[in-house]
Amino acid sequence: MSIRGCSITLTEINGWTAVTLANSAISVTVLPQKGADIYSFVDNASGIDVLAKTPWGLQPPGAPARAGSGTFEFLHNYEGAWQELLPNTLFPSTYEGRSIPMHGEVATLPWDLCVERDDLDEVRICLKVKCRQIPLALTRRMSLSRSAPVLTIDETVYNFSDRKVLFAWGHHPLLGAPFIEAGCRIDVGKATVHVKQPAEPATATLAADQRTTWPYAMRIDGSRADLRDIPGPDANTHDHAYLTEFEQGWVQIENPRLALTFRLEWDPTVFRWLINWRPLGGSHTAPLEDVYGIAIEPWSTDWNLDAAIQGGDALSLEGWCTLSTSLKAALYGTRNVPTTPSRALK
Repeated sequence: MSIRGCSITLTEINGWTAVTLANSAISVTVLPQKGADIYSFVDNASGIDVLAKTPWGLQPPGAPARAGSGTFEFLHNYEGAWQELLPNTLFPSTYEGRSIPMHGEVATLPWDLCVERDDLDEVRICLKVKCRQIPLALTRRMSLSRSAPVLTIDETVYNFSDRKVLFAWGHHPLLGAPFIEAGCRIDVGKATVHVKQPAEPATATLAADQRTTWPYAMRIDGSRADLRDIPGPDANTHDHAYLTEFEQGWVQIENPRLALTFRLEWDPTVFRWLINWRPLGGSHTAPLEDVYGIAIEPWSTDWNLDAAIQGGDALSLEGWCTLSTSLKAALYGTRNVPTTPSRALK
């Protein structure tokens, strides 16, 4: 794809409105009516989309819920890619007598879309949504400049009530084939690794209830795993690693064969944890059968809202107040990867 400057295009993907922001380096597609999912993140030179797609793919609006997804609406039409999670992460919670769904509300709600800038030097869209169970509103601005391979995400949560609100917040990007393959490497710099009880014991390899220093963790068989190594789907493994105590908020995955590196930066004072979901050929339980990829998910907590409140690490906003943060996602040629986080996130 050859693009001289920035552009915004409006299309449709399997019945869903799709908005694509592009510049000379990357193209990023968002689905406003499907939770503002970031559906694709494409390197224009190679045409490679780094975000995973599930084997069954994106289903059209109104399609039947995927078998095995039960009451978890987040999983009814989970296509992989990248979702935003608010006001809950992970399992359903109860807050002030109201049921908060798995992974929160905003990932399954339609968002309002506004184009704020559309010229050759920069494109920027604004997406807005209101929660229905908790008085929180979320504004997300996404922008690209003319030639930098960097997507900037500026976000603000607003408490539109006169009382204090507690919440959890996160992002859920899953990277996959053809970008993810045997030989890829993931790194986060300095961090602490926690491993909990496995979600799928039959294909788990990491020993439960351990705390180690990145990049190592102990396997169930007593050997030491280097978590930087990413195997192919024939590994038949399925693990989760919970990373925290970051010196700086960044993670990157390199594919040496493709000479491409995906990098995500965030503010670790807001998103204190990185959930490293690792379905590497060993996800065999419905509704996530045969998913292959590596997730790099900045979360404010390591579990759900109930646990965050009990543990004292839920985010909070007083009435009529806001919390703002930024993330940067980039796709570099391997020789051009920065060695320090962007100044805006320091």
